Amino acid sequence: MGFRPFIWRRAHELELTGWVRNDSSGVTIEIQGPDERMEAFLSGLVDSAPPLAIIDSIKPMEIPAARDESSFTILQSSAQADQSTPISPDVATCSDCLRELCDNRDRRYRYPFINCTGCGPRFTIIKDIPYDRPLTTMKSFVMCSTCQQEYDDPSDRRFHAQPNACRACGPRIWFVSSYEDLRAFEGWRDADDLERTLDSFQSEIDRGGIVAVKGIGGFHLACDANNENAIDELRARKGRIDKPFALLVADMETAWSFAVIGEGEQKMLQEQQRPIVLLRKRDDADWKPMLDSVAPGNDFVGVMLPYSPLHYLIAVSGSPLVMTSGNVSDEPIVRTNLEARQRLAALADSFLLHDREIHSVCDDSVVRMVGDRVLPIRRSRGYAPLPVSLGKKGPGVLAVGGELKATFCVCKGSYAYVSQHIGDMGNVETLEALRYNIEHFLKIFRVDLAGVAADLHPGYLSTSWAKRFADSMGVPLIGVQHHFAHAASLIAETPEHSDDPLIACCFDGTGYGTDGAIWGGEFLIATSRAFTRAAHLQYFPLPGGDASIRRPYRTALANLWANDISWDEHLPCTTACPTNERSLLKQQLAKSFNCSETSSMGRLFDAVASLIGLRHEVTYEAQAAMELEAAASGAIEAADPRRYAFEIQSERPIKIGCKSLMRKIAQDVRRGEDRHIMAVAFHHAVANMVVDVAQRLRSETGIRTVGLTGGVFQNVLLAQLVEQRLAEKNFATLQHQIVPPNDGGLALGQAVIARCQL
Repeated sequence: MGFRPFIWRRAHELELTGWVRNDSSGVTIEIQGPDERMEAFLSGLVDSAPPLAIIDSIKPMEIPAARDESSFTILQSSAQADQSTPISPDVATCSDCLRELCDNRDRRYRYPFINCTGCGPRFTIIKDIPYDRPLTTMKSFVMCSTCQQEYDDPSDRRFHAQPNACRACGPRIWFVSSYEDLRAFEGWRDADDLERTLDSFQSEIDRGGIVAVKGIGGFHLACDANNENAIDELRARKGRIDKPFALLVADMETAWSFAVIGEGEQKMLQEQQRPIVLLRKRDDADWKPMLDSVAPGNDFVGVMLPYSPLHYLIAVSGSPLVMTSGNVSDEPIVRTNLEARQRLAALADSFLLHDREIHSVCDDSVVRMVGDRVLPIRRSRGYAPLPVSLGKKGPGVLAVGGELKATFCVCKGSYAYVSQHIGDMGNVETLEALRYNIEHFLKIFRVDLAGVAADLHPGYLSTSWAKRFADSMGVPLIGVQHHFAHAASLIAETPEHSDDPLIACCFDGTGYGTDGAIWGGEFLIATSRAFTRAAHLQYFPLPGGDASIRRPYRTALANLWANDISWDEHLPCTTACPTNERSLLKQQLAKSFNCSETSSMGRLFDAVASLIGLRHEVTYEAQAAMELEAAASGAIEAADPRRYAFEIQSERPIKIGCKSLMRKIAQDVRRGEDRHIMAVAFHHAVANMVVDVAQRLRSETGIRTVGLTGGVFQNVLLAQLVEQRLAEKNFATLQHQIVPPNDGGLALGQAVIARCQL
């Protein structure tokens, strides 16, 4: 990140002697000179540091003067077996490198791997620490004399830039068709060959082809976003019928043409992390076919700007590219060229490859803006593995997260290192990716394990693997309740609140409860050490488990049955259920056969979406809930905020009933009420209920802080309504800003809880 040359330049400016070096614990500096100059040196460290530098602490210490010092030098890095240092994530091409990329007089003109200490890959190419070239995947590329001179010169911005390279000595790209041998080197040798390679890519896109593109942290599948046939073919090949795709655009002008972009969204799009930002679609007839094809049934579309030199070379102004994860659905993203040949041949028509090895796969990050606040949806490239400061030291811990949106976390000292997005743990391939990356983290962060944490659910692959791993390491396995982990992850983001109890409102789809039921509509009184279940949505049956999750009409009918509401033909969820299935479902519910009990708010959102006729079957997680939010967002002022209401009972824990709410919605449906009005009114009802329960708990406990966590709070409309009404009642509200509220944040919470129990 250019910190050592920054120190070197600063020392020379102030005529100080000494040295600086990287080691496994951070950066060590020895300086010598007059007191006033050394004070000036220290005072300027934070204010003038390079953009990528994150200074956690400065610990000055006086030592005896060195009589033979006459200059300031940069020493070779050193490693200590038991110490570690944070590792920079991969960040977008900096403005200096971008100018060189576009300058036809520069020797790196249009070079797809241009970088410096201020940008480029780091985490994805590191094999071990300290971060030096021999310990990265750049080891095999011997620098030419010009690159070596830059690398050795402390005054050059490429001083010790480990991926430093150029056309003469660095990685290369090439283009092949799927029927060719992907292992064959067809790479460019000169400028004309490079341009032919890029022209081949563009020709494939223009004809409607799908190209597997090897990037910084893995493969993407790319096609023309304006070609509906290409998108339909991509959906068919991936089995991704409705799930939105992300778009790569060359510039802000292109993004503005089809998306509503606020100041916060624009800033996030251009930040060095370059995440995918969810933007509201613009009501523009020219772009409507593309937007409907890319993100059907959704008010938002994911957009990112180029973050690698190769992206800048393949992105065309005014012509967005679909860029989706390069993987078979539910499997990890492809990492190597050989894996691409084996696993992507049925998905891609051709391949744009390079010969720089990817050591760690890192998917694109996804964020939403809630006012001025960044809401992480997927924390990965650009953010991982930056540490979360926990404020106090503790034992070394590994936490393996949950089953969906899996991440893991390792703790060392006062830091928690949350991994990049791994994926859904539904197959052996993803489990192997989890194991591979865990071994890497334990190695690079030098973790001395004292315990392993996992979800309580006995059927999770991650939990069973964690048990075997803990046994092999001779350390205890600590089971952590799912929603307690959600609450603890939020507490971990705000260490100043770590010892204070919190009213944690945990709303999601599925979480294994301590009573064996499926929780998901929970209010916990929680610290990082313990929790009490203070309130929850009243249980209703979930017949067939996953079958009801895939078919929300089943969830709707089960909820109606539990609340003594008839299944008449005027209700869309009734007519959506085939007659024979309806009969079997009634028998199943009556006998409680294969029916799980659930308090899930996520499933209630699904039920309401089906009841009002929005979505009866889903092809991806949270589809029904997302469409319910979209329906409500367009009519937020049109509904009476008190149209629907939950029943809040007085027993302990508090039971939150939805009988009157579901009856009133069913009545409105039978009367032909506008579904947008019903969707808005339901959101109001949930927000009002949260505030009502919080007030009751405050009167009992005195706690005035409410935390909002769980996947349901990715719903920006709901989060804003709840936060606004809590503020009106003088509550402080905590929401996620570092890790996602969904299961991608579970591992952090598990790790924090485990540290407290060891």
